[in-house]
Amino acid sequence: MKIAGFTIIRNAVMNDYPIVEAIASILPVVDLMIVAVGESEDETLKLIENIPSEKIRIVKTVWDPKARMGGEVLAIETNKAFAEIPEEYDWAFYIQGDEVVHEQYHAAIRRGAEKYKDDKQVEGLLFNYLHFYGTYDYVGDSRRWYHKEVRIIRNDKSIQSFKDAQGFRRNGQKLHVKQIDAYVYHYGWVKSPKQMLAKKRNVMQYWAEQEQEAEKLQEQDFFDFSDFDSLERFTGTHPTVMMPRVASHNWQVDLDVSRKRFSLKGRILYWFEKRTGIRLFDFRNYRTI
Repeated sequence: MKIAGFTIIRNAVMNDYPIVEAIASILPVVDLMIVAVGESEDETLKLIENIPSEKIRIVKTVWDPKARMGGEVLAIETNKAFAEIPEEYDWAFYIQGDEVVHEQYHAAIRRGAEKYKDDKQVEGLLFNYLHFYGTYDYVGDSRRWYHKEVRIIRNDKSIQSFKDAQGFRRNGQKLHVKQIDAYVYHYGWVKSPKQMLAKKRNVMQYWAEQEQEAEKLQEQDFFDFSDFDSLERFTGTHPTVMMPRVASHNWQVDLDVSRKRFSLKGRILYWFEKRTGIRLFDFRNYRTI
């Protein structure tokens, strides 16, 4: 069995993406790593070139500034990276520039890929998610955050990245997937208030429909992390590759996890999920089998 990883990145230094950590976190699992590096305004290419691994193959790309509706440029670039994976690989492991996989899940990921390799009904493998917010101490625990997503797909080029590259479709249909016992740690909302605001301003250019919100951000001096409905404290461990970042972060954001801001319906659904583990009426970007 062979697994190829793939990812896309642009302006990683400017936006403080943990792309090096993201790539390093899945290198032990994959046999090849495709990194599509978009033409950048910073030293992103050099950053990737300096990762010490013979598994990495860099593909240089140019992002289309006109492909902005719904963030479609992200899917276009993801498909470019996926297209570079040779047909000899059974699975393709997608990781985004702000996602990291804890090493404690490596064995489970390999087991899942091996288990379903010859079951052609299984088109992808489904991961659980943890979304960190503000600092490395808090995670979102409400329905605002997607709690599962497909990150390993068959190396079948009829599968393509969907919309803004959060999920995948095969010939326009949701993938049939199996859940595996592994998490993706999402760190996209962990930055200083000033860096978070700068990143939001920079990345909103990929969504044409968010122009009004982008204009509002121009009036702010820092990002307001108090705009959340529910958080809880993180009590686990971070991936080893993330520990230097965790140790060196130099900002403080105090968030009150006891504060819950829900509508009555939201409060009932939150209560039910906490007690049963079931998320009712959840949008699923996949079909579990």
